[in-house]
Amino acid sequence: MLETRQATAVKPPAPRRSSWRVVAVAMFLCGWGGNQFTPLLLMYRRLGGYSMLDVDAFLGAYVVGLVPGLLLAGPVSDRRGRRPVLVAGTVASALASLVLCFGGQSPWAIYAGRLVTGVAVGIAMAVGSSWVKELSSGEDGALPARRASLCQTAGFALGAAVAGALAQWGPWPMVSPYVVHLLLTAAVPVPLLRVPETRAPGPHPEGRGVLASLLDDLRIPAPARRRFRLVVLPMAPWVFGAAGLAYAVMPQLVDTRVGEWGLVYATGLTVLMLGMGVAVQPVAKRLRGGRAPVAAMGVMLAGAVLCAAGAVVLSPWLAAAAAAVLGAGYGIAVVSGLLEIQRMAGADDLAGLTGIYYMLAYAGFLLPALLAGLSAWLSYPVMLAAVACAALICLAVVATGVRVTARAGH
Repeated sequence: MLETRQATAVKPPAPRRSSWRVVAVAMFLCGWGGNQFTPLLLMYRRLGGYSMLDVDAFLGAYVVGLVPGLLLAGPVSDRRGRRPVLVAGTVASALASLVLCFGGQSPWAIYAGRLVTGVAVGIAMAVGSSWVKELSSGEDGALPARRASLCQTAGFALGAAVAGALAQWGPWPMVSPYVVHLLLTAAVPVPLLRVPETRAPGPHPEGRGVLASLLDDLRIPAPARRRFRLVVLPMAPWVFGAAGLAYAVMPQLVDTRVGEWGLVYATGLTVLMLGMGVAVQPVAKRLRGGRAPVAAMGVMLAGAVLCAAGAVVLSPWLAAAAAAVLGAGYGIAVVSGLLEIQRMAGADDLAGLTGIYYMLAYAGFLLPALLAGLSAWLSYPVMLAAVACAALICLAVVATGVRVTARAGH
């Protein structure tokens, strides 16, 4: 797998300390576009007449778009270069906002816009994270992972905050949030073209089809497979599963308790959850020797229990507490997961394996749609109690996996 590649790592020409910042801005704005829709779920229900299942399905369309963005963009950039792929991702993010500007009354336009948004965020996460790491070569090993995670999380938070504020108090609530993102993102592709490339395109491997060679980049290296199965796999879906619980499920459950302030409340939960995710990341870097994944799942379990309790009493304050705890779990999990992947990957498959990690992480974002679909047969207190039990099982698996693989030297 490592003998024939379409691209090789290259040292950035005249590397500058600021080079990674342009990539970080692109990741920030793609994250903004990805999460600006979330606090608007209540708006679409009230002004658009969509059901809870409809708006959760719009979130699901976003995840569907993420899959090709994460799985294909990483390996393609490993072989053809980071720059052209990330430029395409930022253009796609702007086009998605353009579609959503005019598609508020058409569910198919919303599905299309969310699908393209997912592709753009997938590209930003898989390619941008890898490019930031490569442009930060020679620095502390955990620093590039924190940089990538922080800029993406900050984009998620600010996008939600601005969109929610405009929807609550601004003109044209189903249009203006997307216009702001469109104008900001349209300015990014040109500066990206000036960032040093870190992957040099090479000849196509002889005797290998395009699909087969791309799939090579998505294979977990054999020495790391056991740790991947026991530590990364059970933890990753909780990264955005926590986000789905905090700012998609809980605001809708307590909507009747907050009245006309529903949009502001939903926005506040989103910013609170992601703000905690940013705040806790400096703490996460101090957790060594496999303690970070265990700590992440322990905090996730606490957050899931608070969600289950919040579904019973329907308290906005308890929902806020759950969002804060889940945000802390998110912040620890996303950084520790990226570090695990960066230790497993070689230079030739870093973006591909980063895409695999984020695909698993975003699988958790389907949780709100799953719960909404099951709500015809089960109550939310019952379903969220089951989610808490699942978190407990995953915590046990991760703790066992960390201990076993550490003893085996993997």
